[in-house]
Amino acid sequence: MRNIPFSPPDMTEAEAAMVAEVLGSGWITTGPKTKEFEHLISMCCGTNKAVCLNSATACMEMALRVLGIGPGDEVIVPAYTYTATASSVCHVGARPVMVDCAPGQYEMDYTKVADAITEKTKAVMPVDLGGVVCDYDQVFKAVESRKELFKPANDIQKAFGRVIVIADAAHAFGAKWHGKMCGGIADFTSFSFHAVKNLTTAEGGALTWISREGLDDEAIYKQIQLLSLHGQNKDALAKTKLGAWEYDIIAPYYKCNMTDIMAGIGLAQLKRYPELLHRRRQIIEQYNDALKDYNVAVLDHYGPDHSSSGHLYLVRLLGKDVDYRNEVIVKMAENGIACNVHYKPLPMMTAYKAIGYDIKDFPNAYDQYRNEVTLPLHTHLTDDDVKYVMDNFTNIISSLKK
Repeated sequence: MRNIPFSPPDMTEAEAAMVAEVLGSGWITTGPKTKEFEHLISMCCGTNKAVCLNSATACMEMALRVLGIGPGDEVIVPAYTYTATASSVCHVGARPVMVDCAPGQYEMDYTKVADAITEKTKAVMPVDLGGVVCDYDQVFKAVESRKELFKPANDIQKAFGRVIVIADAAHAFGAKWHGKMCGGIADFTSFSFHAVKNLTTAEGGALTWISREGLDDEAIYKQIQLLSLHGQNKDALAKTKLGAWEYDIIAPYYKCNMTDIMAGIGLAQLKRYPELLHRRRQIIEQYNDALKDYNVAVLDHYGPDHSSSGHLYLVRLLGKDVDYRNEVIVKMAENGIACNVHYKPLPMMTAYKAIGYDIKDFPNAYDQYRNEVTLPLHTHLTDDDVKYVMDNFTNIISSLKK
């Protein structure tokens, strides 16, 4: 029996050498490697700027804070997502307004997005699940259709003149949609570089945004630097300049900066990223081919107008229920194959039940969840491993009767 973990990090001597270089440099916190990583992220996404922080959650929260979104405001989020999407809204004191999936889809029902917009709505946060970019044409159409309800509270909100689109693209670094790179599609985009992500810095994330008239990219960058480093107007690197020890605290802000050790790992990963994406695509295509004759639905990673980052392989066992799905996962584990579920909808979680959400109000999200299983997808898998996963999976769903 083999041991197939769900999503181990892909580390090589290149990452180890870069970390050793950082450790030997004498500069291990936010410094030149972080700035270099930010520059390359912005180049990859086609944006003027990127900010690297210690998580995608921090990136989403800092975007909300830069936009002045807080108590009394509402932010629309999917019911079908990980908690970080909604918890970042809670962190700033705003109210997350959940929207159900469209029938048979993981994405929000975009007609319901428009209906959920009120005079309190300041942002909508779609999720690029599994690395597949959302239909942002529909997202922008929804917010434009309710433009007259938007009540800007400050100059940066006035520059948009509508509900602001903040993408939770934690899964989707490197994805493309309609000829655009993820990171350069939504108004703001948050990426994750957590240990299980395609490109990892162990922990970490990046925030990008699209330049527009009325926005000062450099001012946004500097504001996020203040927000992420206690409101200190000089970072540690700036303070090393001769006679430049003195600094000010502009406000009692937060602490969520990226370190050069993390950025060093990211720089090494970034050089390898095209080959990592290519391998993920090969695995997905092998999975798709093996499942084409079974009664399942799989996430559409690749098409004429889009290319996923290939982060997760989601399979719906059509017509089946939670007990059947859970038994499949157990039987896969008995054969040494770790599987997962993406996601248990937020209204099923204690934290969101406590603020009034009930899964009964989100039937489509529950329908997606109840028979979804996520198969292992990572670049340590050999072709023999892929065959082993598929042989076991297809045998189990063919023989398991419920």
